[in-house]
Amino acid sequence: MDKIIGKQLPKKDQDNEHWVSMSDLMAGLMMVFMFISIAYMHYVRIEKEKIKEVAVAYENAQLQLYNALDIEFAKDLQDWDAEIDKQTLEVRFKSPDVLFGLGSTELKPKFKLILDDFFPRYLKVLDNYQEHITEVRIEGHTSTDWTGTTNPDIAYFNNMALSQGRTRAVLQYVYDIKNIATHKQWVKSKFAAVGYSSAHPILDKTGKEDPNRSRRVTFKVVTNAELQIRKIIQE
Repeated sequence: MDKIIGKQLPKKDQDNEHWVSMSDLMAGLMMVFMFISIAYMHYVRIEKEKIKEVAVAYENAQLQLYNALDIEFAKDLQDWDAEIDKQTLEVRFKSPDVLFGLGSTELKPKFKLILDDFFPRYLKVLDNYQEHITEVRIEGHTSTDWTGTTNPDIAYFNNMALSQGRTRAVLQYVYDIKNIATHKQWVKSKFAAVGYSSAHPILDKTGKEDPNRSRRVTFKVVTNAELQIRKIIQE
């Protein structure tokens, strides 16, 4: 009634109206923040589920690929002195005496025969998993030894050049195998020759380097699981 006839409300009543409006505003803001928090938590949960799905799909594809490789080569691994690592998907050729001469990048005849048999069958297995494969690395590893020097740095870089030369020689040899002609473009787009020198030695039970086992050549499949997870995070 006072408002109608033009009288101002007492200051106390004005203050009460001010605090009522402020409390309404704060309540509204709290509701907004609560909805934002709920929406964000929902988003995080969905992203975690997506990453989990990719991880599960990766594990399934890795297990299937390992099983396929094991079935294909199980009967040959002993004769080749080779093994397949289930965790890294490496086909590892372990006999240095069969692979190369001492300090040489030239493939020995027996290793060429092994590759003639192994590589076309390897590509046939990988053909069924191309959508999961980012890269296939032919990796060369050496021991820390180098004849003629006790300097570890000189030995490291000499072995780096040696391991790189050896993997390049392996890649060139398998690329020229006649009955892989239909796969050559895929080999060019996916295969890489990598020399690690003595950076990844094989250790014995006492934790010391095993020089013979450290000298090896591996074919390693790199899947695209990490790339898929990175895409999800960036979206």
